[in-house]
Parts: sequence; C-alpha cells; structure tokens
Amino acid sequence: MKYTPLSIPDVVLMEPQVFGDHRGFFLETFRQDDFEAHVGNYRFVQDNHSKSTKGILRGLHYQIKQPQGKLVRVTSGTVFDVAVDIRRSSPWFGKWVGKILSAEDKSMIWVPPGFAHGFYVMSDDAEFSYKCTDYYAPQHERSILWDDSDIGIKWPLDNEPVLSVKDEQAASLASAEVFK
Repeated sequence: MKYTPLSIPDVVLMEPQVFGDHRGFFLETFRQDDFEAHVGNYRFVQDNHSKSTKGILRGLHYQIKQPQGKLVRVTSGTVFDVAVDIRRSSPWFGKWVGKILSAEDKSMIWVPPGFAHGFYVMSDDAEFSYKCTDYYAPQHERSILWDDSDIGIKWPLDNEPVLSVKDEQAASLASAEVFK
C-alpha cells in the first residue's frame, strides 16, 4: 500500500498494490499494522456501504460528538470525494481537499475525526464503502452546506446536484458547530 498525505496532510490517499492477470485481481484493502505505521493508531468499529446514482451529492457530514474517522473507497463507479477540516485549532481550518475515487483505480482516502466529509457521484451509479472509527450517532450528526462560499469547494458538477432535505438545510461553516 502506498500512503500519500494530501494538501491537508492528515488526509491520506491510500493506493493498494493490485495483483492481476486474465483471471481477475487481488488486493489488500486494509492492514492494521501498516495503517498504524503510516496514518495512526485508530480502531474501526463499523463498516458502511451505500449506493447512489449520477448527480447525487452527499455531505458535508460529521458527528460533533463521537467523531468518526473514515477510510473510504469506491467499489463500483466513480465519485469526487471531499474532506473539510473543521478543527478550529488546525492551521487548515475551513480548507478542503478533494480526490476522484473509482472502482477502477481502487484508491482509498483516510478522512480523520474532526473533518466534514462528502462525495459527488460522477458515474451512472456508484457504490461507496467506508470503515468508521466510531458508531453512527444520529443525535450528534451535523451537516455543512456543500456549496458554502467560505469553503469554496470546486465540485466537478455536470448539473445541479441532487441533495437530501438534510443537506439542503445544512449550516454554513460560520454558523456550524465545529471542533476546538
């Protein structure tokens, strides 16, 4: 596995070594000792899997208590994945990093606790899976507007994205609960 810190160094691109031939392929998607050596000592407690169609934008989501670190990957299709640093004490507070993830390239992104996370589906449909460092706690879930001008994410939109009601009503970064 190749680990590459992105422009916010706490967010890490992980590129697995893929072994393939005419029969198919094999890759390791996670190895605890390797992850700890390159990213940190985190324990995963929950795996999630979602499917969305083209134009769906999910996010920017986080939990203000029981914050979740997420190891995200696309198992079918292509998405533009985004992490926003919402740790007020961080030098990268309010900054974002985005990367295209696809089933074809098999890359993953580590989004640490203290970040808001979202993705936009670029292919006809996409399946997205992620490991979480804490359990889903709906009472602590929060959302920041996907198009907040203070953050300025450059989404690769084809058309106006399809949002949930929750995401349409999300808070601006200026009014959102954030981490210290």
